[in-house]
Amino acid sequence: MLRRRRLVPAARMPQAGQTVHLPRGPELWLRFPLGPSSLLGRWMMRDCEKAPRPWINANLLAGRYKSFIWLTSDNMHHQWLLLAACFWVIFMFMVASKFITLTFKDPDVYGVKQEPLMLTAMTKVEKIQVPEEKCLPEEFQPTGKVFSEDPMHQSLVHVKRIELLRNVCRDAALRNLSHTTVSKFVLDRIFVCDKHKILFCQTPKVGNTQWKKVLIVLNGAFSSIEEIPENIVHDHEKNGLPRLSSFSDSEIQKRLNLYFKFFIVRDPFERLISAFKDKFVHNPRFEPWYRHEIAPGIIRKYRKNRTETKGLQFEDFVRYLGDPNHRWLDVQFGDHIIHWVTYVELCAPCEITYSVIGHHETLEDDAPYILKEAGIDHLVSYPTIPPGITVYNKTKVERYFSGISKRDIRRLYARFEGDFKLFGYREPDFLLN
Repeated sequence: MLRRRRLVPAARMPQAGQTVHLPRGPELWLRFPLGPSSLLGRWMMRDCEKAPRPWINANLLAGRYKSFIWLTSDNMHHQWLLLAACFWVIFMFMVASKFITLTFKDPDVYGVKQEPLMLTAMTKVEKIQVPEEKCLPEEFQPTGKVFSEDPMHQSLVHVKRIELLRNVCRDAALRNLSHTTVSKFVLDRIFVCDKHKILFCQTPKVGNTQWKKVLIVLNGAFSSIEEIPENIVHDHEKNGLPRLSSFSDSEIQKRLNLYFKFFIVRDPFERLISAFKDKFVHNPRFEPWYRHEIAPGIIRKYRKNRTETKGLQFEDFVRYLGDPNHRWLDVQFGDHIIHWVTYVELCAPCEITYSVIGHHETLEDDAPYILKEAGIDHLVSYPTIPPGITVYNKTKVERYFSGISKRDIRRLYARFEGDFKLFGYREPDFLLN
């Protein structure tokens, strides 16, 4: 129990209008809650020292005390206002930052091979008797929205794509560029929807995020695409999308033989530009390893000007991808290379018989067609595609390749020639010659 401090006899707190005798010295400070070291105490001591004789008007002390309380309260009020303003500025900055990220986000968001996993029975390529054409007719070139509303015309386009793919797969001169082993690396790229018997091969930088959302809904993890959090889509432990590699060999073969299989492609060079921007320039998903681990590795080996201190440039990226000996770096980078390796390395289109191959440039028509062919068009819809976002942008391609030597561009094309030929994309003569 606290003992009460003993005061000087007959001492009371001065009231306004009362004249009292206050002894000088330290006894005075026993009568007030604040000691002589406080601001109020210094004011009172100064007035007491100035007062004639030991008689002092309590009005003076009461006024001082009230002034002090008012100033203290006013200062605290301003401090709270300042603190609230700081929190408001920080909140607005976070909102603005999020808005900028969404506004300037890459619209496209809308390897060394591992030891092969030998399957007991490989999917056989169907024998289709077709003319030995090497490229699609002009009307079928995938450079924009070319489909009509006629369903027969759409079906014809997709049949032509499969025919072209089979012809190129049989071309012995392109075998090294069109064939690969169905390894675990490939099976890791294929997502499974057992409920509706669908296999989807992931080809990054071709709008795969939206297709993953479609499969997540079909698998029952969420009731609609709008409900799926963005951070769940690419979290393969939480999105409910099993990979084909997670099944036994016999189960893998059964699904490859019986399920509806599809993947999406786009112009190979435009895809590389998208990968470079997304991983080394904007990096909207905050994946620091691309800038801090992969980029320095590329720069050390492929940058010509060693005095240049800028981050990874597109020229460095192209030189790395076009190097015939790029694989030793691929081993170090691991599965991160999926964003820029060829479609052949990702999906093995000559080894696996795919049902449909969609094109990013005609996705407005391809997406509904794929949903219908898979028998799920009545269950889910592909998210709305902003107008013009999928159209091939030749100007952008020219701008990115403008400062790169013809030698480096030709070496890059030599690596991706299989992708150009297999899926009917025109050879980029405007860059090569």
